[in-house]
Amino acid sequence: MSEGKQSTEHHQLATQVIHGGKAPQDPEGALVAPLYQTSTFKFSHADQGSARFAGEEPGYIYSRLGNPTITQLETRVAGLEGFSAAAASATGMGAIAATTMALVRSGDHVLVSDAIYGCSFALFSELFERFGIEAEFIDMADPDQITAHLRDNTRFVFIETPANPHLKLLDIAAIKTAMGSSAAKLIVDNTFMTPLLQQPKSLGADIVIHSATKFLNGHGDVVAGIVCGDEETIADIKMTTLKDMGATMSPHDAWLILRGLKTLDVRMQRHCDNAEKVVSFLQQHELIKKIYYPGLASHPKHDLVGSQMQRAGAVIAFELHSDEQGARAFLDALDMIALAVSLGDAETLIQHPASMTHSPYTPEARQAAGISDTLLRIAVGLEDANDIIADLKQALDSVASRWRDSA
Repeated sequence: MSEGKQSTEHHQLATQVIHGGKAPQDPEGALVAPLYQTSTFKFSHADQGSARFAGEEPGYIYSRLGNPTITQLETRVAGLEGFSAAAASATGMGAIAATTMALVRSGDHVLVSDAIYGCSFALFSELFERFGIEAEFIDMADPDQITAHLRDNTRFVFIETPANPHLKLLDIAAIKTAMGSSAAKLIVDNTFMTPLLQQPKSLGADIVIHSATKFLNGHGDVVAGIVCGDEETIADIKMTTLKDMGATMSPHDAWLILRGLKTLDVRMQRHCDNAEKVVSFLQQHELIKKIYYPGLASHPKHDLVGSQMQRAGAVIAFELHSDEQGARAFLDALDMIALAVSLGDAETLIQHPASMTHSPYTPEARQAAGISDTLLRIAVGLEDANDIIADLKQALDSVASRWRDSA
């Protein structure tokens, strides 16, 4: 434990989101840790500067290489995920790119779940191929597929669970078991769950990634990412790809996420409560063709809720008894609910994956991943659930009347 750091590991996660991390002490005694909004740091003398660059003396040099505010955020999130270290990045994709590119070189092979975020798909299917790295997309709901496709040069297995956009669930522990003695690292994108609802490390994950833009921040005013792992892996990411690609986080964004984390526990409770009420409403509406939500008993791997996942989360996907034109008409009829491509904000957000977040997929890849033209993804916010449902109802009713007339 670092000098001056107070351990919070014995506290519950609801306490750690407020007190975790090494907070720089304000000499004036301010309750909130200072924001170190600086690009560079002064050295006391020339020898100190050279010693820090050589790694012979601890201390800060330049905010792209480290900053006290960012360090506090990294320490707090690493602790929440049960890891010893973390690296903050400018975006969630910055975290994914810096992490995965630090692990591979030309000629390597990686395994990727067939259901992931659109830009992650593009990274692995296009950029990796450009640099001579083969990304193989497989259905990891069957862990035997992993065993069958692992190679000696497989460097990592990358998954999202729940997966974006239709909430496909993967059994993390079963996937790790299927990897056997492979040296490949298991990387889990835990954005949809947060460390309060799912702890991938306890199930065998080697690396956990978040788009901190989403629930960790929770207020729609930051784009950021963070990756958690052991100290050696994180040091390698920080001092190679993350540093040299320049995808590091700004101190102000770190300060905003630290502020957002303080309410993460209470926010996630409200998000999940609201989502369950919205699902109950959607189940009863005639225009709803299918609902994808881990909390439903009909959802594949529903048994993971309560074991791998503490709750089912706040993101719901559903299909309409309509065509794409009807889906677009429904989106345009919404009043309070915002048509926007994110999640985890106070506001309820909805989007059309096929033409928005997952547009980087080819039509064939979208079909294989089960992303239809009428699939919609709603990220349930913190408003009164009755108001969310009322807005959905009026928009669904307006489209349902046309659907009935054309049926």
